[in-house]
Amino acid sequence: MPWRIPLKKFALLATTVLASPALAQSAPETNRDPVHGDESRVIIVTADFVDELDILAGTSIVTGDELLRQLEPQIGDVLARQPGVSATSFSPGASRPVLRGLQGERVRVLTDGIGTLDVSNTSVDHAVTIDPLVTERIEIFRGPAALLFGSQAIGGAVNALDRRIPRAIPENGYHLDAIGSYSSAYDGYSGSAAADIALGEQFVVHIDGSYRKTEDVEVGGFVLTPALRAQQLAIAEEEFEEGNFGEAEEALEFAELRGVLPNSATETYTLGGGFAFINEGGSLGASVSYFDSRYGVPARPGAEHAHGEEGEEGEEEGEEEEGPVTIDLKQYRADLRGEVFTGGGFLEKIKFRSGFSDYQHIEFEGDEVGTVFDTQGFETRLELVQNDRNGWRGVTGFQGSTRKFSAVGAEAFVPPNDTDQYGIFTLQEFEFGPIGVELSGRYERTDVRSDSVAIGLEEDAIITAVDRDFNAFSIAGGVNYAIAPDVKLGLNLSRVERAPSAEELFSNGPHIATQAFEVGDPFLEKERSLGAEAYLRGEAGAARFQLAAYYSRFDNFIYETDTGLEADGLPLFQFLQSDADYYGFEAQASYDLIDREGLRVTIDGVADYTRAKIDGDGPAPRIPPLRILGGVEAETGSLGARVEAEWVDDQNRTASFELPTEGYTMVNASVSWRPFGARNETLLILSGDNLFDVDARRHASFTKDFVPLAGRNIKLSARLSF
Repeated sequence: MPWRIPLKKFALLATTVLASPALAQSAPETNRDPVHGDESRVIIVTADFVDELDILAGTSIVTGDELLRQLEPQIGDVLARQPGVSATSFSPGASRPVLRGLQGERVRVLTDGIGTLDVSNTSVDHAVTIDPLVTERIEIFRGPAALLFGSQAIGGAVNALDRRIPRAIPENGYHLDAIGSYSSAYDGYSGSAAADIALGEQFVVHIDGSYRKTEDVEVGGFVLTPALRAQQLAIAEEEFEEGNFGEAEEALEFAELRGVLPNSATETYTLGGGFAFINEGGSLGASVSYFDSRYGVPARPGAEHAHGEEGEEGEEEGEEEEGPVTIDLKQYRADLRGEVFTGGGFLEKIKFRSGFSDYQHIEFEGDEVGTVFDTQGFETRLELVQNDRNGWRGVTGFQGSTRKFSAVGAEAFVPPNDTDQYGIFTLQEFEFGPIGVELSGRYERTDVRSDSVAIGLEEDAIITAVDRDFNAFSIAGGVNYAIAPDVKLGLNLSRVERAPSAEELFSNGPHIATQAFEVGDPFLEKERSLGAEAYLRGEAGAARFQLAAYYSRFDNFIYETDTGLEADGLPLFQFLQSDADYYGFEAQASYDLIDREGLRVTIDGVADYTRAKIDGDGPAPRIPPLRILGGVEAETGSLGARVEAEWVDDQNRTASFELPTEGYTMVNASVSWRPFGARNETLLILSGDNLFDVDARRHASFTKDFVPLAGRNIKLSARLSF
C-alpha cells in the first residue's frame, strides 16, 4: 500500500493584483509602441477603465508594425527586445518569455486572458502553443499587477490576443489579412491568412490558418562556447590516447561545429475558426483551433552516451538509442467568451471566458518514440465589472482551472498527476484628484496530487502517493501622484505567494529533451514574496518615458540548479528551496527629434538589469545581464526606416556549475513601405538582424552553451490587409 503524505495546513498562498488592468475590451489599434507615442493605451485583457498611465505595474504592448518586424517562431523571441524581457531560447522551436529574471512557473503566458493550457511552463524544451503569425497584439504585465491572472504570474504575465472570437462587426462586412515572410538564417518560409465575415448586422464568423517551415539555423561562429569547446577537445585527446577512436571523433566533431546549429529545424501549422453574436446588450462567441509543431532539440555534448550500460553490450544498446531528439506537439482547443452589459447600476457588465485543451507531445529519439506527454486542461473566468462611481471603479471575479497530466515512456521524468486550482480576486481603484490608489486581493487554493511519486534516485527510489493542498491569500496596494498632467510617480507594495508545481514537486528521472536528470522535492513549501516597486512614467513634450526600480524578497524560493553530479549518465539538476533577493531596474524612453508634416524622426532606448542572490548558494541561475538598446527611426509618407544596436554585458555572476556568458553587440536595421498609404495596414518590411554576424547567447537559456542565437538574418515580410 502506498503511503500518502497527510494534508498540511499551509497558510495563505496566492496571488494578487495590485495595479493592473482588471477586465477588458477591444481598443483601437495603431502601429506604434506606447513609448513611441501613437499606441492605444487601453489594455484589452483587463479593465475597460484602465488607461496605461493608471496601471500601477509596468506594461508593454507589441502590435502592428513592431510585431511584424520582430516576427519569430516563438513568442519568447518576439518579445526579447522589450524592457525587462529576455527569453529562454531553448531552441528555435521552443522559447518562452523571461520577465525581470523570472521564468517558467513564475511567468504566466495567456491567450485572450486565460492560460495557453499547454505544458510550456513546466519545462524549457516545451513550445508555447501561440503562433505569432495569427497574433494581433501582445501585452506584457510585470510585477504584482500580473497576479490578477493567478499565482503563477508572480513574476509577470504575457497576454496574446487574436481574432478567433471576433470582438466587432467588420465595417465593410469583411476583413482580410495575410502575412508572408522569408528568413535567410533559417532558410525559412512562413505565411498566414485570416478572414472575418459579417453575416447580417449582429453575427460574424472568423477563420485563420498559418504555416512555417525552417531549416537548421545559421549561427555567427562556433556552436559551442569557448569553455565547452575546450572541454570537448580535452575529451577527444583523452579518448584518442585510450584508443577510443569513435568517442574521440565525436567529441572533436562537437568542438568543431561552426556556422550551422544541427537539429534545429522546425515545422508548424495552425488552423482556427470562430464566431460571435454581437449587439448593444453584449456578445457571445466561441472558437476551435489546432496547433501542430515538430522541432529539433540540439544535442548537449556528452549526452549522446547517456542511459547505456558500460561495456560492449551497453555500447551496442547506446548505439541503438542514439539519434537526434525531436518533439512532435499537437493541441486541440475550444474557447468561449461572452459579456453582458447590465446598465447603469453598480455593475457595468458581467464577463466570462472559458477554454478547454487536449494536448499531446511526443519526444522522439531518432525514429523511436521516447516519451509521450498527454495533458487535458480546462480554465474559466467570471468577472464582474463595476461602473465608475465618483472615481471609484473596480472588478471582482472567480477563476478556476484543472489539469490532468500523464507521461508514458522509459524516460517519463514526471509521474501522472492532477492539479486543481481556483481563486477569487478583486481590484479596486480610487481617484482623489491627482492621487490614484489601487488595492487588490486574491485567495487561491491549489491541490496537486499523484499516486506514483518516486522519492530517492534510480533503484533506491520509493514509490508512493502524494497529495499536497495549498491555500493562499495575497494582498497588494499602490499609490501614484500626477506630478504633471501626463506624468505619474508611484509606489507599489505587495505580499504574494505561489504554490509549487507538479513538476517541481514530483520530477525524478531522465528527460531526453533537456538532456538532464531532473529531480523534484515532494516536500517543497509554498513560495512567498514581499515586493516593492517605484516608478515614473509619462510624457513631456516630445519625450515619452517609463522608469521602474523593483525589489523582491523571496522566502522558500524554488529554483532548479545543476548539482555537478550525474545520474543515468546525465547532468543532475535538482529543485531546491531557499530565501532569495531579486532587484533591478528597467527603463524605456523616446524623443521626437523631428515631428512635422510628412516627416518624423525618433530616437529611443531601452535598458534593464536584474541581480539575484540565493541565500547560502550565491547568484541565482540563468539571470540576464545588463542590456542597453538604442535606435533611430524615421517615417516619411509611406516609407519608414529603423537602425538599432543592442549591447549585452558579460554575465560572470553565475550559479554553481554554471558557465559565464560572454556579452555581445548586435546591430539590426529595417526599411518599410506602405504601398497603399498610411491609412491602409498593408506593409512590406525588409530587415536585417545581427548584421555583423556576431556570436550571441542569452544567459537565461538552459542551452546557451551549445545553442547560440541566429547569425546574420535577412528577412522579407509582407502584410496585406483589406
